[in-house]
Formats: sequence, C-alpha cells, structure tokens
Amino acid sequence: MTSSIFAGIVSFVTVIILGPKLIDELHKLKYGQTVRTDGPSTHLKKSGVPTMGGILFLTGLTVSMLIFAYRSNEALLALAVTLGYGLIGFLDDFIIVKKKRNLGLKARQKLFFQITLGLIIGLWAAKEPHIGTFIYLPWGGAWELPIWAFVPFACFVLVWISNAVNITDGLDGLSAGSTAIALLPYLILLYRTGRTDLFSFALALFASLLGFLWFNAYPAQIFMGDTGSLALGAALGVISILTGTELFLVVIGGLFVVETLSVVIQVTYFKKTGKRIFKMSPIHHHFELVGWPETKIVIRFWLIALLFAGLGLVLFLRLW
Repeated sequence: MTSSIFAGIVSFVTVIILGPKLIDELHKLKYGQTVRTDGPSTHLKKSGVPTMGGILFLTGLTVSMLIFAYRSNEALLALAVTLGYGLIGFLDDFIIVKKKRNLGLKARQKLFFQITLGLIIGLWAAKEPHIGTFIYLPWGGAWELPIWAFVPFACFVLVWISNAVNITDGLDGLSAGSTAIALLPYLILLYRTGRTDLFSFALALFASLLGFLWFNAYPAQIFMGDTGSLALGAALGVISILTGTELFLVVIGGLFVVETLSVVIQVTYFKKTGKRIFKMSPIHHHFELVGWPETKIVIRFWLIALLFAGLGLVLFLRLW
C-alpha cells in the first residue's frame, strides 16, 4: 500500500513539474489545436492551444510504474496497453498538427491498429492462468468463455472504450475528469481484492490525471488530444479485462456509453430522415449550442459520471 501511495505521488508531481515545460515546448513547435469550422463558435478561441497533452500524464504514469512496479508483469502489461493506444493517438495528432487539418489517421487505419493490439491483449489474457477467460456478471456468478470467443470480446472492449473516451473528449477537463471518476470504483475493488500491482497502476493513473487537470481545467492551457483519450480508454479497458469486470465497465463508464450512443443515434437518424435529433453530437456539444456554459456542462457531466461510478461500486461490493 505504501509503495502504491508513493507511486501516485510521483506520478502527480512529475506531471505538475513537466506541465509548464511541455506547454511551452508545444507552443514553440506550434503544435496547436485545429478547431472544427462546423463546431460551436465558442471553440474558435481554442485554436492554437497546444494539443498532444496526453504525453504529459502518460509520462507521469510511466515514470511512476518504472520506479514502483517494474517487477510486476500485470502492471507493466497495463502500462504497455495504455502506451500502445497512446501511440496510435499520437500518430493521429502528429499528422493533424503537421498538416494543419482536423483529420489525422484515416478511420480504417486507426481501427486496424486498435484491433490488432486488442487481439494481442485478449490472447495474452486468455493464456494467463490467474486471468483466464472468466467474465464476472453484475448480477452474480461468472461465465467462462471459450478462447475463440473471449479474445474478440476483449478486443471489442478495448476498441469500444478507447473510442468512447475519445468521443467524450471535447470540453476542457471533461474526459480527464470523467476517466478519473471511473477509476474510483476500480481503486476500491483492487484494494479490497489485494491486487496491489494493478492498484498501483490505477492510482498512479488517477494521480496523473489530477495533475493534468491542473492545466486542462477551463480555460485549458493544453488539450490531451487522441494521444491521451485513446490511452485513457485503453487503460480502463485493460483494467476491466485483467479483473474480469468487462460488463461492469458498461455501468461504471455509463457517461461514455451515453456519449457514444448520442453519436450513433444522430448519424443513424440523419441517414434515414435527413434530420437531426441533437443540435450537434456528441451530446455535450448539443448542450453548448443550447446555451449552457462549458463549465456547467463539464461539472454536470462529472456528476453523471459520479452517479454511474457509484452504481458500479455498489455492484462491486455486492460480489466482493
């Protein structure tokens, strides 16, 4: 437990120290955000704010894990998955800032890399005796899936949640704060079940996000970009896979589910009718166009995320 607390402290302090230096460097490189012209007009003032800020909290997490969890295969695997998806996001962000456009990797390219990594992780988890292909059910009991079903299922979880967090990333502090909240029930579960190494990983990530929010809170000095959002989703996904709680993640990450569904509903309805249900999707932009201030949306969405996390915690405590 003591080493886990120190892991969190090191992660937080690393982010706080490196934050101003990274922001200055990104300004010098002119790696600023390219704002969508069809988005809310209030976002135009965000053009030029440094992006790729996911590098910041991923650095804090990595430093912490290499110091306090370098002997843990489980923690290092979680770190590798997080950094792997972060690298996909980094490539996407790098193309955007270099070409000064709002599109980086093509969707099929991004999906190919995500699926490839997801299948590798699913196969690894299935082969590990202490993980296996068990999936705990929120209503009690567990399923043991055959390996041919578990591997694509684990892959789907990683791809879905990484993209869901990416969709949620659109307002200052929204994605970082929502992910930190989603980590809370997992921290309690990992502590109660004695998963010390994975607890250290989750706590270090939580602390690094708190440090990142210091610079990402409204008005943001830096954005996480796909570098950060894809990595955060992958971190939540790999924790759920390593604990067999993939189905619980649907509840704990309920806000991400809502954000994703808003896009699916909007696109599907528009294709069928030529009309829109929301003024804009994801749904946080709808509330912007309705007239809600950005800070109000973020705080209210954090509260919703907290409700989902609380419900997930109740389900955890019923079974563990």
